[in-house]
Amino acid sequence: MLKVYLSGEIHTDWREQIIAGADGLDVSFNSPVTDHGASDDCGVAILGPETDKFWHDRKGAQVNAIRTRKGIADADIVVVRFGEQYKQWNAAFDAGYAAALGKSLIVLHGPDHAHALKEADAAALAVASEPEQVVQILRYVLTGALPT
Repeated sequence: MLKVYLSGEIHTDWREQIIAGADGLDVSFNSPVTDHGASDDCGVAILGPETDKFWHDRKGAQVNAIRTRKGIADADIVVVRFGEQYKQWNAAFDAGYAAALGKSLIVLHGPDHAHALKEADAAALAVASEPEQVVQILRYVLTGALPT
């Protein structure tokens, strides 16, 4: 079974598109927690409250980093999506971490980010602009079949 970690922006349904498109393929998917509130508050929910927002956010980031590092380390392929609306600094970290571990990296973003993400793109084995292209890559990796 091919293990794929879906990292990056959480404001669109790109993950669901890839998962639905890969139906029938021997693929398992993992991802960060995509409930923004739960992700932000996981540290204080588990480790206790913080009065300072900086430490509140830091606890959440560190607990989330444990999940992210495990997911990336366990993956065969890491897909990192950079969205149009928000700067995803965590996605940039995830792309660099996956590349440093020698993971097969697919970067997913629109054409407007091509220049800003040139280093992330250079580390990737594929740069896709649509979730369907990621599905086609997964299908090709598993079956050798080209899109029809």
